[in-house]
Amino acid sequence: MAGSTVKKVNHDTCEVFCFEEEKVNRIKPQIEEVSGVEMIFKALSDLTRLKIAYALTIEDELCVCDVANIIGSTTATASHHLRLLRNMGLAKYRKEGKLVFYSLKDEHVHQLVSIAMEHSREGAGLGGK
Repeated sequence: MAGSTVKKVNHDTCEVFCFEEEKVNRIKPQIEEVSGVEMIFKALSDLTRLKIAYALTIEDELCVCDVANIIGSTTATASHHLRLLRNMGLAKYRKEGKLVFYSLKDEHVHQLVSIAMEHSREGAGLGGK
């Protein structure tokens, strides 16, 4: 068998290159609409920030001290992550005396986190089909 090569067959790609021009021409211009959306997922891709966002789906509003205790961090760390979520447009805050309370910016953020959690619970995480 010297000199022979075995071609590896990839079952998850097309074996020939072709495309449906009508579909491509219809969809391609719309793809630019995703520009900037990746920042939402980038903000939520950090485990600490995701924990905070999830906590804010369970309780509508939490003060920075509550968040710190929930995630097991200092108030400075919790505040840093909450500020980032706020700057990314995912959270909002209000000050009441000496306390600062955070909540999710709107129902869309709540749904994103809730759907991701449900998807994960169903076993459709990494490697799922």
